[in-house]
Amino acid sequence: MHNITRTVLVTGASSGIGKAITEKLLHLGHRVIGISRDLKRLSYEAGQFSGIEIDLSNLQKLPEKIKALKKQYPEIDAVIFSAGIGQFGSLEEFSYSQIELLLTTNFTSQAFLAKGLISGLKKKPYSDLVFIGSEAALKGTQKGTIYCASKFALRGFTQALREECGKSNVRVSLINPGMVKTAFFDPLSFEPGEASNQHLLAGDVADAVCYILNARPGIVIDEINLNPANRVVKAKNKTDP
Repeated sequence: MHNITRTVLVTGASSGIGKAITEKLLHLGHRVIGISRDLKRLSYEAGQFSGIEIDLSNLQKLPEKIKALKKQYPEIDAVIFSAGIGQFGSLEEFSYSQIELLLTTNFTSQAFLAKGLISGLKKKPYSDLVFIGSEAALKGTQKGTIYCASKFALRGFTQALREECGKSNVRVSLINPGMVKTAFFDPLSFEPGEASNQHLLAGDVADAVCYILNARPGIVIDEINLNPANRVVKAKNKTDP
């Protein structure tokens, strides 16, 4: 293992997987810059943590936001792309704006951020781009046309970017979690099972991120697929909140 202090940018740092990753990295002594649409939701103590407010879905303003981010934090040597949203339904149930928002948040904004930071990261002695994908990137499923498309796009992007960065010090990795018990499922009509072997925890994904960051220089962990031992998809009762 390659245990050194890193300066890590984490998107979606205010909740769910991004929050667990941020907490884990801070606990291990790393410097973390967290991105959220609302700074008030970044409830971490100052010191090793800094928050920055960016709406990743606003592509028009994103290039300038990335430029300012690079200027303010040139020491960034790892990026964890954990921001994302979920929406499921048959294709005809989606509005055009919903399709655009899902693809923008889950894929296009991440491509923008990687494009804006990649040249600086290539100048570092070592650096990592770690994308949080989904099991939905592995197989298309009913009611998942747009969500799966966004995650398939992200997976193809990371595979190609890994090839582009093969002769540099930038490592590109992808983590595809199954169903993680977080607030992601609050607005959805289904959720993972309650038993501990029927869902992942956000901390499980954070552990995988740290494994990637601590891998010795000279190797790259291409892709990690995480799943609960017993995959259970549970429909919510109509009376559930």
